[in-house]
Amino acid sequence: MAATKQPADQSHFILPDLGEGVHEAELISWKVKPGDHVKEHQTMAEMETDKALVEVPSPWTGVIDELRGSEGEIINVGSILVTYKLEGASTPPAASAPKAPADTSKSEEALAEDEDQGTVVGTMSGTLEVSSRFSRTPEHEAGTSNGSAAVGKAMATPAVRRVARELGIEIDRVPGTGRGGRVTASDVHAHASLGRDGAPAANVNTDATDAAVITAETLSTPPRNLPPISTDGIKERIPFRGVRRKIAQALDLSVKTAVHFTVVDEVDVTNLEVKRREYAQVLGTRLSLLPFIMTAVCRALKKHPALNANVDDAREEILIKDVVNLGCAVDTEHGLMVPVIGGADRRSLVELGNAVKSVAEGCKNRTIPREQLMGGTFTISNVGSYGGRFATPIINYPEVGILAAGRSFEKVMAKDGMIFAGTALPLSLSCDHRVVDGAEGARFLNTVKKLLEDPNSLLA
Repeated sequence: MAATKQPADQSHFILPDLGEGVHEAELISWKVKPGDHVKEHQTMAEMETDKALVEVPSPWTGVIDELRGSEGEIINVGSILVTYKLEGASTPPAASAPKAPADTSKSEEALAEDEDQGTVVGTMSGTLEVSSRFSRTPEHEAGTSNGSAAVGKAMATPAVRRVARELGIEIDRVPGTGRGGRVTASDVHAHASLGRDGAPAANVNTDATDAAVITAETLSTPPRNLPPISTDGIKERIPFRGVRRKIAQALDLSVKTAVHFTVVDEVDVTNLEVKRREYAQVLGTRLSLLPFIMTAVCRALKKHPALNANVDDAREEILIKDVVNLGCAVDTEHGLMVPVIGGADRRSLVELGNAVKSVAEGCKNRTIPREQLMGGTFTISNVGSYGGRFATPIINYPEVGILAAGRSFEKVMAKDGMIFAGTALPLSLSCDHRVVDGAEGARFLNTVKKLLEDPNSLLA
């Protein structure tokens, strides 16, 4: 994919893609000031992307001339972040970096394969580069006087295409302003508001809801006709920024995209608790129920592969995965984070327990790599560690399933006509009904239940 290059004269530094799909970042703090002499790879700023702190290094040695951005400000990828002092050179204008034309001859699939794979400063060999998915191609920058664009297959999500159909708009003629030239619902509405002569069109159905926009970039735009908010008794105003802002966007996207349904059950873990204490004594360390639950989930996902999947709404495809990458929800003071334990189905009970501790620590001290926050195929949320039994967990889109484990508790149980005091574990499973039928979700939860109720079979 064509990319926007850093300037050859090293007069300024353009904020690159800080990770797969990142189009903006919040400036947390500056580590340098104007007049400082910086060395190559020296940290200039600390920025926050989706759910990770990222140190942004200087790509070369030089003297800082100007810092463009204040702490707490959202900086778009492709914008000039820092300028350097050069003899006889003028300071570049405070605008986004020049954009190189994208190679529009490639297919959308080829473009996706060529995207930056999460490096902090792009390509380290030769000149530094920034993915041009954040640059508009000439076809997107220039349209005809009536707002139409050159005819070609538009890149748009199913929801946006539905909006176009409802408005009677030929989506392939709508100029896209979204990332990588994608057509957004706003583009469709704007195109529909123009007549053939460029004037606003009459009788345009602009009531197609803004909720149809399912891309994260547009979720930050508040819906229209919001009710007034009382200003009486306000103690503190907390802006939606950083992790909390990304959490809100991700949850909004999931609820507006996936069709949620939840099934719950209780598991008799009396024998499993005995086995857990035996393992803890042998290992000489505390072992929670979570690694056992993760082991059962991995086994169940192999038997019910429909739940170990992602949904690619852009291509209208269901992607069944043959590896289990388990997301594990971690509560931190910065907000909820979901690190991914890759290849969980190939790990032992002890390895899963150690992995949980490692990723939880990385999330809490903000040292976990951003790459470890992506690529999940199924998520487990241990809500019981903070109390509560059942929940209605929100799917970690584009995954199709999430299991919430509640707080285990003692209760009177009956089995084979006998009454006894046992330990019950509440489980709540949410699935995307577009992919997983209710019966299949119930069968998956039943498989997990049977494995947890039979420790010998689970650990065989």
